[in-house]
Amino acid sequence: MDRQPSTTARSRLTAAASRLGTALAARVEIDRRALAAFRIGLGVLLIVDLLARSRSLTAFYTDGGVLPSRAFFADYSTIRSVHAFVGEPWAVGVLFAVAAVFALALTVGYRTRLATVVSWLLLLSLHTRNPMVLNAGDSLLLMLLFWSVFLPLGARWSVDAVKRADASAGAGSDADADSTTTGDTDSASRSPSGPAVATVATMAVLVQVLVMYATNAVHKYESELWMNGDAIAYIMQADQFTYLLGNHLAEFHGLLRAFSLLWIGLLFASPLLLLLRGLPRAAVASLFVGMHLGMAATIRIGLFPLVVVVAFIPFYQTPVWDLAERGVALLDRSGSRTRWRARFVSTARRFLAVTGAFPRPAVDGQGLRSRVERLSAGVARGRVLVTTVVPYVFLVLIVLSSAQAVGYADTPEPGEEVLEAVEMDQSWRMFAPDPLHTTRWYVVPGTLEDGSEWDVFRDAAVDYDRPARVETTYPSARWRKYLSNVYSADNEKHRSYFANYLCDDWNRTHETSVEQLTVTQSYERTIPGNDTVEAANEFDLITYDCSGPLVQND
Repeated sequence: MDRQPSTTARSRLTAAASRLGTALAARVEIDRRALAAFRIGLGVLLIVDLLARSRSLTAFYTDGGVLPSRAFFADYSTIRSVHAFVGEPWAVGVLFAVAAVFALALTVGYRTRLATVVSWLLLLSLHTRNPMVLNAGDSLLLMLLFWSVFLPLGARWSVDAVKRADASAGAGSDADADSTTTGDTDSASRSPSGPAVATVATMAVLVQVLVMYATNAVHKYESELWMNGDAIAYIMQADQFTYLLGNHLAEFHGLLRAFSLLWIGLLFASPLLLLLRGLPRAAVASLFVGMHLGMAATIRIGLFPLVVVVAFIPFYQTPVWDLAERGVALLDRSGSRTRWRARFVSTARRFLAVTGAFPRPAVDGQGLRSRVERLSAGVARGRVLVTTVVPYVFLVLIVLSSAQAVGYADTPEPGEEVLEAVEMDQSWRMFAPDPLHTTRWYVVPGTLEDGSEWDVFRDAAVDYDRPARVETTYPSARWRKYLSNVYSADNEKHRSYFANYLCDDWNRTHETSVEQLTVTQSYERTIPGNDTVEAANEFDLITYDCSGPLVQND
Protein backbone atom coordinates (compact mmCIF):
# COMPACT_ATOMS: atom_id res chain seq x y z
CA MET A 1 0.00 0.00 0.00
CA ASP A 2 2.92 2.36 0.69
CA ARG A 3 4.02 2.14 -2.93
CA GLN A 4 0.65 3.16 -4.40
CA PRO A 5 1.14 6.99 -4.21
CA SER A 6 4.55 6.69 -5.83
CA THR A 7 3.14 4.48 -8.57
CA THR A 8 0.26 6.91 -9.17
CA ALA A 9 2.61 9.90 -9.38
CA ARG A 10 4.87 8.01 -11.76
CA SER A 11 1.94 7.05 -13.99
CA ARG A 12 0.72 10.65 -14.05
CA LEU A 13 4.18 11.87 -14.95
CA THR A 14 4.40 9.26 -17.70
CA ALA A 15 0.98 10.25 -19.03
CA ALA A 16 1.92 13.93 -18.99
CA ALA A 17 5.17 13.20 -20.81
CA SER A 18 3.26 11.14 -23.35
CA ARG A 19 0.77 13.96 -23.96
CA LEU A 20 3.62 16.45 -24.31
CA GLY A 21 5.40 14.17 -26.77
CA THR A 22 2.22 13.71 -28.78
CA ALA A 23 1.59 17.45 -28.86
CA LEU A 24 5.17 18.14 -29.94
CA ALA A 25 5.06 15.46 -32.64
CA ALA A 26 1.81 16.88 -33.99
CA ARG A 27 3.47 20.27 -34.39
CA VAL A 28 6.72 19.12 -35.98
CA GLU A 29 5.31 16.44 -38.27
CA ILE A 30 5.58 17.02 -42.02
CA ASP A 31 3.37 15.40 -44.60
CA ARG A 32 5.28 13.17 -47.01
CA ARG A 33 3.67 14.98 -49.93
CA ALA A 34 5.00 18.25 -48.50
CA LEU A 35 8.47 16.70 -48.32
CA ALA A 36 8.16 15.61 -51.95
CA ALA A 37 7.12 19.10 -53.06
CA PHE A 38 9.89 20.55 -50.88
CA ARG A 39 12.40 18.26 -52.61
CA ILE A 40 11.23 19.33 -56.06
CA GLY A 41 11.41 22.97 -55.05
CA LEU A 42 14.96 22.59 -53.75
CA GLY A 43 16.09 20.83 -56.92
CA VAL A 44 14.59 23.51 -59.15
CA LEU A 45 16.12 26.28 -57.01
CA LEU A 46 19.56 24.68 -57.32
CA ILE A 47 19.27 24.51 -61.10
CA VAL A 48 18.02 28.10 -61.37
CA ASP A 49 20.79 29.25 -59.01
CA LEU A 50 23.45 27.53 -61.13
CA LEU A 51 22.06 29.08 -64.30
CA ALA A 52 22.04 32.54 -62.72
CA ARG A 53 25.58 32.16 -61.38
CA SER A 54 26.85 30.90 -64.73
CA ARG A 55 26.26 34.38 -66.17
CA SER A 56 29.21 35.56 -64.04
CA LEU A 57 31.09 32.27 -63.84
CA THR A 58 34.40 33.72 -65.05
CA ALA A 59 34.11 36.88 -62.96
CA PHE A 60 33.32 35.24 -59.63
CA TYR A 61 34.75 31.70 -59.70
CA THR A 62 37.88 31.53 -61.88
CA ASP A 63 41.48 32.71 -61.79
CA GLY A 64 40.56 35.35 -64.37
CA GLY A 65 37.95 36.86 -62.06
CA VAL A 66 37.67 39.08 -59.02
CA LEU A 67 39.10 36.48 -56.63
CA PRO A 68 41.90 34.40 -58.25
CA SER A 69 42.96 31.25 -56.44
CA ARG A 70 46.20 32.81 -55.18
CA ALA A 71 44.24 35.65 -53.61
CA PHE A 72 41.62 33.26 -52.25
CA PHE A 73 44.16 31.06 -50.48
CA ALA A 74 46.03 34.11 -49.20
CA ASP A 75 42.93 35.70 -47.67
CA TYR A 76 41.02 32.55 -46.67
CA SER A 77 43.84 30.23 -45.71
CA THR A 78 41.71 28.13 -43.33
CA ILE A 79 38.97 27.49 -45.89
CA ARG A 80 39.01 24.78 -48.52
CA SER A 81 36.81 24.59 -51.59
CA VAL A 82 36.84 22.13 -54.48
CA HIS A 83 36.02 25.04 -56.77
CA ALA A 84 39.16 26.89 -55.60
CA PHE A 85 41.42 24.14 -56.92
CA VAL A 86 40.26 24.65 -60.51
CA GLY A 87 40.87 28.05 -62.04
CA GLU A 88 39.95 27.63 -65.69
CA PRO A 89 36.41 28.50 -66.82
CA TRP A 90 35.93 25.11 -68.49
CA ALA A 91 36.85 23.27 -65.27
CA VAL A 92 34.51 25.37 -63.16
CA GLY A 93 31.88 24.79 -65.84
CA VAL A 94 32.32 21.03 -65.38
CA LEU A 95 31.69 21.40 -61.65
CA PHE A 96 28.58 23.44 -62.42
CA ALA A 97 27.39 20.70 -64.78
CA VAL A 98 28.01 17.98 -62.17
CA ALA A 99 26.06 20.02 -59.61
CA ALA A 100 23.22 20.42 -62.11
CA VAL A 101 23.07 16.66 -62.69
CA PHE A 102 22.75 15.96 -58.97
CA ALA A 103 20.21 18.78 -58.63
CA LEU A 104 18.16 17.13 -61.37
CA ALA A 105 18.45 13.78 -59.58
CA LEU A 106 17.18 15.48 -56.43
CA THR A 107 14.27 17.00 -58.34
CA VAL A 108 13.04 13.66 -59.69
CA GLY A 109 13.98 11.78 -56.52
CA TYR A 110 16.57 9.39 -57.91
CA ARG A 111 18.96 8.14 -55.21
CA THR A 112 17.60 11.03 -53.24
CA ARG A 113 19.82 10.83 -50.17
CA LEU A 114 23.00 10.68 -52.25
CA ALA A 115 21.80 13.49 -54.52
CA THR A 116 21.01 15.63 -51.47
CA VAL A 117 24.37 15.04 -49.81
CA VAL A 118 26.38 15.76 -52.98
CA SER A 119 24.25 18.82 -53.81
CA TRP A 120 24.87 20.20 -50.32
CA LEU A 121 28.63 19.56 -50.50
CA LEU A 122 28.94 21.16 -53.95
CA LEU A 123 26.87 24.17 -52.89
CA LEU A 124 28.98 24.56 -49.74
CA SER A 125 32.12 24.43 -51.89
CA LEU A 126 30.67 27.00 -54.30
CA HIS A 127 29.72 29.37 -51.48
CA THR A 128 33.14 29.02 -49.90
CA ARG A 129 34.85 29.84 -53.21
CA ASN A 130 33.67 33.46 -53.11
CA PRO A 131 32.06 34.66 -49.86
CA MET A 132 31.84 38.20 -51.27
CA VAL A 133 28.79 37.40 -53.41
CA LEU A 134 26.64 35.61 -50.82
CA ASN A 135 23.35 36.83 -49.39
CA ALA A 136 20.73 35.56 -46.93
CA GLY A 137 19.05 33.50 -49.64
CA ASP A 138 22.27 31.58 -50.24
CA SER A 139 22.63 30.87 -46.53
CA LEU A 140 19.05 29.68 -46.16
CA LEU A 141 19.24 27.43 -49.23
CA LEU A 142 22.42 25.82 -47.92
CA MET A 143 20.85 25.17 -44.52
CA LEU A 144 17.66 23.75 -46.03
CA LEU A 145 19.79 21.33 -48.03
CA PHE A 146 21.68 20.33 -44.90
CA TRP A 147 18.50 19.46 -43.00
CA SER A 148 17.19 17.67 -46.09
CA VAL A 149 19.98 15.12 -45.78
CA PHE A 150 18.13 13.72 -42.75
CA LEU A 151 14.63 13.86 -44.23
CA PRO A 152 12.81 11.17 -46.28
CA LEU A 153 12.51 13.42 -49.31
CA GLY A 154 12.22 10.49 -51.69
CA ALA A 155 9.26 8.84 -49.95
CA ARG A 156 6.68 10.15 -52.43
CA TRP A 157 6.49 11.40 -56.01
CA SER A 158 9.96 10.08 -56.83
CA VAL A 159 11.86 7.53 -58.86
CA ASP A 160 13.02 6.00 -55.59
CA ALA A 161 9.40 5.56 -54.48
CA VAL A 162 8.57 3.76 -57.74
CA LYS A 163 11.52 1.45 -57.20
CA ARG A 164 10.50 0.66 -53.62
CA ALA A 165 6.86 0.14 -54.55
CA ASP A 166 7.77 -2.26 -57.35
CA ALA A 167 10.14 -4.17 -55.10
CA SER A 168 7.48 -4.58 -52.38
CA ALA A 169 4.43 -5.06 -54.57
CA GLY A 170 5.94 -7.63 -56.95
CA ALA A 171 4.58 -8.66 -60.31
CA GLY A 172 0.89 -8.04 -60.94
CA SER A 173 0.53 -5.18 -58.42
CA ASP A 174 1.14 -2.25 -60.73
CA ALA A 175 -2.01 -0.41 -59.72
CA ASP A 176 -1.07 -0.46 -56.06
CA ALA A 177 2.47 0.60 -56.90
CA ASP A 178 1.22 3.53 -58.92
CA SER A 179 -1.00 4.85 -56.14
CA THR A 180 1.68 4.39 -53.50
CA THR A 181 4.35 6.31 -55.40
CA THR A 182 2.31 9.25 -56.51
CA GLY A 183 0.69 10.36 -53.29
CA ASP A 184 -2.77 8.81 -53.16
CA THR A 185 -4.12 9.85 -49.74
CA ASP A 186 -6.08 6.70 -48.98
CA SER A 187 -3.14 4.51 -49.90
CA ALA A 188 -0.86 6.59 -47.73
CA SER A 189 -3.17 6.44 -44.75
CA ARG A 190 -3.27 2.65 -45.00
CA SER A 191 0.53 2.56 -44.96
CA PRO A 192 2.07 1.57 -41.59
CA SER A 193 4.19 4.71 -41.67
CA GLY A 194 1.22 7.02 -42.20
CA PRO A 195 1.02 10.15 -44.37
CA ALA A 196 3.31 12.28 -42.16
CA VAL A 197 6.65 11.92 -40.42
CA ALA A 198 7.86 13.52 -37.17
CA THR A 199 11.58 13.36 -36.34
CA VAL A 200 14.33 15.58 -35.02
CA ALA A 201 15.08 16.54 -38.64
CA THR A 202 11.49 17.61 -39.36
CA MET A 203 11.59 19.73 -36.22
CA ALA A 204 14.93 21.19 -37.26
CA VAL A 205 13.85 22.29 -40.74
CA LEU A 206 10.77 24.01 -39.26
CA VAL A 207 12.73 25.61 -36.41
CA GLN A 208 15.30 26.86 -38.94
CA VAL A 209 12.68 29.09 -40.54
CA LEU A 210 11.38 30.21 -37.15
CA VAL A 211 14.92 31.03 -35.98
CA MET A 212 15.44 33.19 -39.06
CA TYR A 213 12.33 35.26 -38.36
CA ALA A 214 12.79 35.44 -34.59
CA THR A 215 16.39 36.66 -34.94
CA ASN A 216 15.42 39.21 -37.57
CA ALA A 217 12.52 40.39 -35.39
CA VAL A 218 14.90 41.16 -32.51
CA HIS A 219 17.25 43.03 -34.86
CA LYS A 220 14.37 45.07 -36.24
CA TYR A 221 13.05 45.77 -32.73
CA GLU A 222 16.25 47.75 -32.15
CA SER A 223 15.44 50.05 -35.07
CA GLU A 224 13.28 53.15 -34.65
CA LEU A 225 12.51 53.20 -38.39
CA TRP A 226 11.12 49.67 -38.30
CA MET A 227 9.13 50.15 -35.14
CA ASN A 228 7.49 53.41 -36.29
CA GLY A 229 6.64 51.95 -39.70
CA ASP A 230 8.93 54.06 -41.92
CA ALA A 231 11.48 51.37 -42.81
CA ILE A 232 10.09 50.11 -46.14
CA ALA A 233 9.57 53.68 -47.36
CA TYR A 234 13.26 54.30 -46.67
CA ILE A 235 14.30 51.05 -48.38
CA MET A 236 12.40 52.12 -51.48
CA GLN A 237 14.71 55.15 -51.68
CA ALA A 238 17.65 52.82 -52.39
CA ASP A 239 17.08 52.51 -56.12
CA GLN A 240 19.76 49.88 -56.59
CA PHE A 241 17.33 47.46 -54.89
CA THR A 242 13.99 48.44 -56.38
CA TYR A 243 12.64 47.15 -59.68
CA LEU A 244 9.30 46.26 -61.31
CA LEU A 245 6.56 47.41 -58.89
CA GLY A 246 9.18 48.80 -56.53
CA ASN A 247 9.99 51.58 -58.99
CA HIS A 248 6.44 52.90 -58.64
CA LEU A 249 5.69 52.45 -54.92
CA ALA A 250 8.09 54.97 -53.37
CA GLU A 251 5.51 57.77 -53.52
CA PHE A 252 2.82 55.76 -51.68
CA HIS A 253 4.21 56.43 -48.22
CA GLY A 254 1.04 55.46 -46.35
CA LEU A 255 0.81 52.09 -48.09
CA LEU A 256 4.48 51.37 -47.42
CA ARG A 257 4.03 52.28 -43.76
CA ALA A 258 1.15 49.80 -43.53
CA PHE A 259 3.32 47.08 -45.07
CA SER A 260 6.13 47.88 -42.62
CA LEU A 261 3.86 47.49 -39.62
CA LEU A 262 2.26 44.34 -41.07
CA TRP A 263 5.69 42.82 -41.62
CA ILE A 264 6.82 43.64 -38.08
CA GLY A 265 3.62 42.12 -36.76
CA LEU A 266 4.18 38.94 -38.75
CA LEU A 267 7.77 38.65 -37.55
CA PHE A 268 6.70 38.81 -33.92
CA ALA A 269 3.86 36.39 -34.64
CA SER A 270 6.23 33.86 -36.24
CA PRO A 271 6.09 31.44 -33.24
CA LEU A 272 2.53 30.70 -34.38
CA LEU A 273 4.12 28.79 -37.25
CA LEU A 274 4.93 26.05 -34.73
CA LEU A 275 2.23 26.59 -32.12
CA LEU A 276 -0.62 26.28 -34.61
CA ARG A 277 -1.53 23.20 -36.62
CA GLY A 278 -3.40 22.29 -39.78
CA LEU A 279 -5.38 24.99 -41.58
CA PRO A 280 -4.66 27.83 -39.05
CA ARG A 281 -0.93 27.23 -39.50
CA ALA A 282 -1.39 27.21 -43.27
CA ALA A 283 -3.16 30.57 -43.06
CA VAL A 284 -0.25 32.17 -41.17
CA ALA A 285 2.30 30.55 -43.50
CA SER A 286 0.39 31.90 -46.51
CA LEU A 287 0.66 35.43 -45.12
CA PHE A 288 4.45 35.06 -44.97
CA VAL A 289 4.53 33.57 -48.47
CA GLY A 290 2.44 36.45 -49.80
CA MET A 291 4.79 39.01 -48.27
CA HIS A 292 7.83 37.33 -49.79
CA LEU A 293 6.19 37.15 -53.21
CA GLY A 294 5.61 40.88 -52.79
CA MET A 295 9.32 41.28 -52.12
CA ALA A 296 10.10 39.35 -55.30
CA ALA A 297 8.00 41.82 -57.29
CA THR A 298 9.48 44.98 -55.76
CA ILE A 299 13.11 44.57 -54.66
CA ARG A 300 15.97 42.87 -56.45
CA ILE A 301 17.43 40.49 -53.87
CA GLY A 302 18.17 37.43 -55.96
CA LEU A 303 16.49 34.13 -55.17
CA PHE A 304 15.90 34.90 -51.49
CA PRO A 305 12.09 35.33 -51.72
CA LEU A 306 11.73 32.10 -53.72
CA VAL A 307 13.99 30.19 -51.33
CA VAL A 308 11.77 31.27 -48.45
CA VAL A 309 8.63 30.24 -50.35
CA VAL A 310 10.09 26.75 -50.81
CA ALA A 311 11.09 26.71 -47.13
CA PHE A 312 7.43 27.20 -46.20
CA ILE A 313 6.20 24.10 -48.05
CA PRO A 314 6.81 21.78 -45.03
CA PHE A 315 4.57 24.02 -42.89
CA TYR A 316 1.51 22.92 -44.86
CA GLN A 317 0.32 19.84 -42.98
CA THR A 318 -1.78 16.83 -43.94
CA PRO A 319 -5.25 18.52 -43.86
CA VAL A 320 -4.03 21.05 -46.42
CA TRP A 321 -2.67 18.37 -48.76
CA ASP A 322 -5.81 16.28 -48.38
CA LEU A 323 -7.90 19.33 -49.23
CA ALA A 324 -5.67 20.14 -52.19
CA GLU A 325 -5.92 16.59 -53.53
CA ARG A 326 -9.71 16.63 -53.25
CA GLY A 327 -9.78 19.96 -55.07
CA VAL A 328 -7.52 18.70 -57.85
CA ALA A 329 -9.59 15.53 -58.19
CA LEU A 330 -12.76 17.60 -58.40
CA LEU A 331 -11.35 19.86 -61.10
CA ASP A 332 -9.66 17.07 -63.03
CA ARG A 333 -12.70 15.69 -64.83
CA SER A 334 -10.67 14.65 -67.87
CA GLY A 335 -8.39 12.34 -65.87
CA SER A 336 -5.19 14.17 -66.84
CA ARG A 337 -3.82 13.71 -63.31
CA THR A 338 -4.09 9.95 -63.63
CA ARG A 339 -2.45 10.03 -67.05
CA TRP A 340 0.44 12.19 -65.83
CA ARG A 341 0.88 9.87 -62.87
CA ALA A 342 0.98 6.82 -65.12
CA ARG A 343 3.46 8.54 -67.42
CA PHE A 344 5.77 9.39 -64.55
CA VAL A 345 5.68 5.84 -63.19
CA SER A 346 6.26 4.38 -66.66
CA THR A 347 9.17 6.74 -67.36
CA ALA A 348 10.67 6.02 -63.93
CA ARG A 349 10.48 2.28 -64.55
CA ARG A 350 12.15 2.60 -67.95
CA PHE A 351 14.89 4.72 -66.39
CA LEU A 352 15.39 2.20 -63.60
CA ALA A 353 15.54 -0.60 -66.14
CA VAL A 354 18.29 1.20 -68.04
CA THR A 355 20.33 2.05 -64.94
CA GLY A 356 19.79 -1.46 -63.57
CA ALA A 357 21.36 -2.88 -66.70
CA PHE A 358 24.69 -1.19 -65.95
CA PRO A 359 27.34 -3.72 -64.91
CA ARG A 360 28.03 -3.86 -61.18
CA PRO A 361 31.19 -5.11 -59.50
CA ALA A 362 30.83 -8.72 -58.44
CA VAL A 363 31.48 -9.83 -54.89
CA ASP A 364 33.76 -12.85 -55.09
CA GLY A 365 34.74 -14.98 -52.15
CA GLN A 366 33.12 -15.72 -48.84
CA GLY A 367 35.57 -13.47 -46.95
CA LEU A 368 34.75 -10.39 -49.01
CA ARG A 369 31.04 -11.13 -48.78
CA SER A 370 31.33 -11.42 -45.02
CA ARG A 371 33.13 -8.08 -44.78
CA VAL A 372 30.44 -6.43 -46.91
CA GLU A 373 27.74 -7.84 -44.63
CA ARG A 374 29.55 -6.58 -41.53
CA LEU A 375 29.93 -3.15 -43.14
CA SER A 376 26.22 -3.06 -43.96
CA ALA A 377 25.37 -3.97 -40.37
CA GLY A 378 27.65 -1.20 -39.12
CA VAL A 379 25.98 1.32 -41.42
CA ALA A 380 22.56 0.23 -40.13
CA ARG A 381 23.70 0.68 -36.52
CA GLY A 382 25.14 4.10 -37.34
CA ARG A 383 21.92 5.24 -38.96
CA VAL A 384 20.50 6.27 -35.59
CA LEU A 385 23.55 8.47 -35.01
CA VAL A 386 23.31 10.08 -38.43
CA THR A 387 19.54 10.62 -38.54
CA THR A 388 18.94 11.58 -34.90
CA VAL A 389 22.01 12.65 -32.93
CA VAL A 390 23.66 14.76 -35.65
CA PRO A 391 20.56 16.86 -36.49
CA TYR A 392 19.81 17.23 -32.77
CA VAL A 393 23.30 18.60 -32.08
CA PHE A 394 23.11 21.02 -35.01
CA LEU A 395 19.61 22.09 -33.99
CA VAL A 396 20.91 23.05 -30.54
CA LEU A 397 23.85 24.88 -32.15
CA ILE A 398 21.73 26.97 -34.53
CA VAL A 399 19.43 27.99 -31.68
CA LEU A 400 22.44 29.03 -29.60
CA SER A 401 24.00 30.83 -32.56
CA SER A 402 20.77 32.70 -33.19
CA ALA A 403 20.55 33.71 -29.54
CA GLN A 404 24.17 34.84 -29.66
CA ALA A 405 23.46 36.99 -32.73
CA VAL A 406 21.03 39.05 -30.68
CA GLY A 407 23.08 39.01 -27.47
CA TYR A 408 21.02 36.51 -25.47
CA ALA A 409 23.50 33.61 -25.23
CA ASP A 410 26.96 32.40 -26.16
CA THR A 411 27.80 29.50 -28.43
CA PRO A 412 30.66 27.31 -27.17
CA GLU A 413 33.81 27.89 -29.19
CA PRO A 414 33.91 24.33 -30.63
CA GLY A 415 30.30 24.80 -31.71
CA GLU A 416 31.12 28.11 -33.40
CA GLU A 417 33.97 26.46 -35.30
CA VAL A 418 31.67 23.67 -36.49
CA LEU A 419 28.99 26.10 -37.63
CA GLU A 420 31.52 28.30 -39.43
CA ALA A 421 33.01 25.26 -41.18
CA VAL A 422 29.64 24.37 -42.70
CA GLU A 423 28.45 28.00 -43.01
CA MET A 424 25.53 27.57 -40.62
CA ASP A 425 26.22 30.35 -38.15
CA GLN A 426 23.08 32.45 -37.71
CA SER A 427 22.76 36.21 -38.14
CA TRP A 428 19.69 37.12 -40.23
CA ARG A 429 20.02 40.90 -40.18
CA MET A 430 18.23 41.44 -43.54
CA PHE A 431 17.68 45.22 -43.68
CA ALA A 432 18.10 45.44 -39.90
CA PRO A 433 18.54 47.01 -37.51
CA ASP A 434 18.69 50.11 -39.73
CA PRO A 435 17.46 49.69 -43.31
CA LEU A 436 19.62 50.88 -46.17
CA HIS A 437 18.15 53.94 -47.85
CA THR A 438 21.11 55.36 -49.76
CA THR A 439 21.21 54.97 -53.53
CA ARG A 440 24.68 53.89 -54.62
CA TRP A 441 26.15 53.35 -58.07
CA TYR A 442 29.63 52.89 -59.45
CA VAL A 443 31.56 54.76 -62.10
CA VAL A 444 34.96 53.43 -63.20
CA PRO A 445 36.71 55.97 -65.44
CA GLY A 446 39.63 54.36 -67.21
CA THR A 447 42.41 56.08 -69.11
CA LEU A 448 42.86 54.25 -72.41
CA GLU A 449 46.14 53.99 -74.29
CA ASP A 450 44.93 56.56 -76.85
CA GLY A 451 44.46 59.09 -74.04
CA SER A 452 40.64 58.98 -74.00
CA GLU A 453 38.54 58.28 -70.89
CA TRP A 454 35.81 55.64 -70.72
CA ASP A 455 33.75 53.90 -68.04
CA VAL A 456 35.29 50.40 -68.19
CA PHE A 457 32.71 48.87 -65.85
CA ARG A 458 29.58 49.87 -67.73
CA ASP A 459 31.33 50.24 -71.12
CA ALA A 460 29.87 53.70 -71.54
CA ALA A 461 30.88 57.33 -71.46
CA VAL A 462 31.90 58.55 -68.02
CA ASP A 463 28.86 60.06 -66.29
CA TYR A 464 28.66 60.73 -62.56
CA ASP A 465 25.03 61.86 -62.58
CA ARG A 466 22.42 59.64 -60.98
CA PRO A 467 21.10 57.22 -63.61
CA ALA A 468 17.37 57.13 -64.28
CA ARG A 469 17.25 53.48 -63.17
CA VAL A 470 20.15 52.72 -60.85
CA GLU A 471 19.42 48.97 -60.68
CA THR A 472 20.36 48.64 -64.37
CA THR A 473 23.93 49.75 -63.61
CA TYR A 474 24.51 46.43 -61.83
CA PRO A 475 24.70 43.31 -64.02
CA SER A 476 22.81 41.32 -61.38
CA ALA A 477 21.78 41.31 -57.73
CA ARG A 478 24.87 39.22 -57.01
CA TRP A 479 27.08 41.91 -58.55
CA ARG A 480 25.37 44.49 -56.36
CA LYS A 481 26.06 42.37 -53.29
CA TYR A 482 29.67 41.94 -54.33
CA LEU A 483 30.23 45.69 -54.83
CA SER A 484 28.56 46.52 -51.53
CA ASN A 485 31.08 44.21 -49.85
CA VAL A 486 33.95 45.78 -51.82
CA TYR A 487 32.85 49.13 -50.41
CA SER A 488 33.16 47.79 -46.84
CA ALA A 489 36.28 48.88 -44.97
CA ASP A 490 36.94 45.26 -43.98
CA ASN A 491 37.46 44.27 -47.61
CA GLU A 492 39.98 46.79 -48.89
CA LYS A 493 42.07 44.06 -50.55
CA HIS A 494 39.13 43.19 -52.74
CA ARG A 495 39.18 46.66 -54.25
CA SER A 496 42.46 45.86 -55.94
CA TYR A 497 41.17 42.43 -56.97
CA PHE A 498 38.15 44.07 -58.57
CA ALA A 499 40.25 46.73 -60.31
CA ASN A 500 42.68 44.10 -61.61
CA TYR A 501 39.77 42.07 -62.99
CA LEU A 502 38.38 45.13 -64.79
CA CYS A 503 41.79 45.80 -66.35
CA ASP A 504 42.21 42.23 -67.57
CA ASP A 505 38.63 41.87 -68.74
CA TRP A 506 38.71 45.13 -70.68
CA ASN A 507 42.07 44.44 -72.30
CA ARG A 508 40.96 40.93 -73.24
CA THR A 509 37.79 42.10 -74.96
CA HIS A 510 38.75 45.47 -76.46
CA GLU A 511 41.33 46.58 -79.00
CA THR A 512 42.27 49.75 -77.14
CA SER A 513 43.80 48.82 -73.78
CA VAL A 514 43.16 50.58 -70.50
CA GLU A 515 46.26 51.82 -68.67
CA GLN A 516 44.81 53.10 -65.42
CA LEU A 517 41.39 53.20 -63.81
CA THR A 518 39.69 54.60 -60.74
CA VAL A 519 36.80 52.86 -58.99
CA THR A 520 34.42 55.59 -57.86
CA GLN A 521 31.27 55.22 -55.83
CA SER A 522 28.57 57.85 -56.16
CA TYR A 523 25.69 58.09 -53.73
CA GLU A 524 22.54 60.04 -53.02
CA ARG A 525 20.37 59.91 -49.93
CA THR A 526 16.83 61.24 -50.06
CA ILE A 527 14.11 61.65 -47.44
CA PRO A 528 10.92 59.67 -48.16
CA GLY A 529 7.81 61.65 -48.88
CA ASN A 530 9.33 64.93 -50.10
CA ASP A 531 12.26 63.71 -52.25
CA THR A 532 14.59 66.10 -50.43
CA VAL A 533 18.23 65.20 -51.08
CA GLU A 534 19.78 64.76 -47.66
CA ALA A 535 23.29 63.99 -48.93
CA ALA A 536 25.01 63.37 -52.26
CA ASN A 537 28.64 62.91 -53.16
CA GLU A 538 31.19 60.69 -54.83
CA PHE A 539 34.48 59.27 -53.63
CA ASP A 540 37.26 57.10 -55.00
CA LEU A 541 37.72 53.59 -53.64
CA ILE A 542 40.96 52.88 -55.48
CA THR A 543 43.14 54.11 -58.34
CA TYR A 544 44.83 51.19 -60.03
CA ASP A 545 47.67 50.83 -62.55
CA CYS A 546 46.72 48.23 -65.15
CA SER A 547 50.24 47.72 -66.46
CA GLY A 548 51.51 45.62 -63.57
CA PRO A 549 50.62 42.32 -61.89
CA LEU A 550 47.84 41.83 -59.35
CA VAL A 551 48.41 44.08 -56.34
CA GLN A 552 47.10 42.87 -52.99
CA ASN A 553 46.61 46.10 -51.02
CA ASP A 554 47.30 45.87 -47.30
